[in-house]
Amino acid sequence: MMTFDGKTVLITGGASGIGLATAKRFHRLGAHVAIAGRNEKGLDQARRDIGHDLVTIKADVTSLDDIRQMVTTAKQELGKIDIAFVNAGIALMAPVGDVDEAFFDRTFDVNVKGAFFTAQQVAAALEDRGTIIFNTSVVNQRGMAMSSIYTASKAAVRSFVRVFANELSPRGIRVTAVSPGPVETPIYEKMGFDQTTIDGFASNLVEQVPLKRFGHPEEIAKAVTFLASADASFIQGEELAVDGGWAQV
Repeated sequence: MMTFDGKTVLITGGASGIGLATAKRFHRLGAHVAIAGRNEKGLDQARRDIGHDLVTIKADVTSLDDIRQMVTTAKQELGKIDIAFVNAGIALMAPVGDVDEAFFDRTFDVNVKGAFFTAQQVAAALEDRGTIIFNTSVVNQRGMAMSSIYTASKAAVRSFVRVFANELSPRGIRVTAVSPGPVETPIYEKMGFDQTTIDGFASNLVEQVPLKRFGHPEEIAKAVTFLASADASFIQGEELAVDGGWAQV
């Protein structure tokens, strides 16, 4: 059985969706877990759900000061950092003609700036032979309508995986990515659309997925723990699609 006894994990965007499901799974498998997020109520609920030993850190990944403090706090509370899941992200959708500077900056601040500086600061604190896992998206392989900025942000993160893997290999640190397809998470409720539009968007996505369903956060969590485990010890720089075949078939 897979186990993470004695291992420590830091997860950004850990109070909901994929991040929360991954925190729960690492915790069940024996790891000491810290999660970070902007929503204090969500962090408090996560601690109630997972247990009093869960470390919660309020942090905004668009702020480098917050990221530095998050990593410092995580290392102090956990004692060390073995595994980091760079998961925090947003998915805002709009036609190309409707994208303005604020829309662009908001997406890139969270998904690109936040991911880069989180990984940068984590890398400096990470134990040798540790692991960094980014959350990308299968949209970086597709030209989905209304996703131009989101897609570009996730393509940038995919590039980070390769470069970080190259630079951190001498320390034995593995850097990989999990690439989800459509997954049942609160992220769709934050796209800025009304419920009817969200329902239509979701129905259209499901029709494009060969397995004809959304994924579950727990299914992505299983992929993350695999990538972090000894079973993936010779996997480096790879992006693992967990998408029901959406980008593959």
